Amino acid sequence: MIKLLRRGRGLLLPLVLIGLWELASRQGAAQAYAFVPLEVIGRGLGELIDSGTLWISTVASLQRTCIGLLLGVLLGIVVGAAMALSRVAERVLGPLYHILRQVPILGLIPLIALWFGSGEGAKVLIVSLAAFYPMTLNTYEGFSHIEPRYREVGKIFAFGPWQQLTQVLLPSALPSIANGVLHALAFAWVSSVGAELFLSTGDGLGNLMMNAEAGSRMEVVVIGVLCIGLLGYAMNQLFSRLSKHLLRWRDLR
Repeated sequence: MIKLLRRGRGLLLPLVLIGLWELASRQGAAQAYAFVPLEVIGRGLGELIDSGTLWISTVASLQRTCIGLLLGVLLGIVVGAAMALSRVAERVLGPLYHILRQVPILGLIPLIALWFGSGEGAKVLIVSLAAFYPMTLNTYEGFSHIEPRYREVGKIFAFGPWQQLTQVLLPSALPSIANGVLHALAFAWVSSVGAELFLSTGDGLGNLMMNAEAGSRMEVVVIGVLCIGLLGYAMNQLFSRLSKHLLRWRDLR
């Protein structure tokens, strides 16, 4: 019983907020518009599920996030490793990287829309850039702070450059790389929805919310916000557990 109560402590604040939300929705018509009654939200959720709109929008956002995340992570690993292992690469790529990562990714949307339009390619590019910045930084940190004793192992076994990279450097940098993927996932998900809000074409949760706001369907906006938050939390928890499982060998050394 005590364990159950401890596990349920995290639900206490959400339940209190839900109660306050419902209380606020009963304070008049204006409040009911800003704080949509739970009953209306429930009906709206049923409509979205029955029509398939929620499923289509969710899949579109997740697909866009996964594609952009994959591209950003792969490029980030390559660039981060190159800057960490090569002084020439760091001097050539480092200044431009550090300048661009200071610009909020949503601040680049007007330029990206101008150059590439408002279609799927532009949205994936925005997501890729959002994932690229934290991935590059964490990869760079991972390769830059490898303990000297690991490098000595490669020298003892007379590893060549490729063996040194794949059997010594990369395994040592994996925890930092995994942390980078976790950060990249969060940025990719947020930027995917943000791109949909700014470039309101096609399917996606952001587009669903924009159309609902234009039609004064605030219950759909609330449902969209809840879906974005819950899906982001679920993806974060899933990858955190997956990375701990895959890197469990680190605790056996």
